[in-house]
Amino acid sequence: MKKTLFIIIAIIFLAIAVYYWVTPAGSLLHFVPGYQAGSTHAHLKHGLAALVLAVGSGLLAWFSKGSKNQDSTLPRNKSTD
Repeated sequence: MKKTLFIIIAIIFLAIAVYYWVTPAGSLLHFVPGYQAGSTHAHLKHGLAALVLAVGSGLLAWFSKGSKNQDSTLPRNKSTD
């Protein structure tokens, strides 16, 4: 469950990064941080920050792949008490 959530968050942040890189500041939605009326430059730093968050979320998804898989592959000790 956590892995899926982190993957979804990573995809959302990646989409936000691309949105910042391809959309001029004057064309951003009004509620998006960095909106500047009439501006023609792209917010590269905002996009970079979103990309860092996407990579971080992707890493969390990768490392949270769970102890379930690890536990099922380990041999069980049989006690003969």
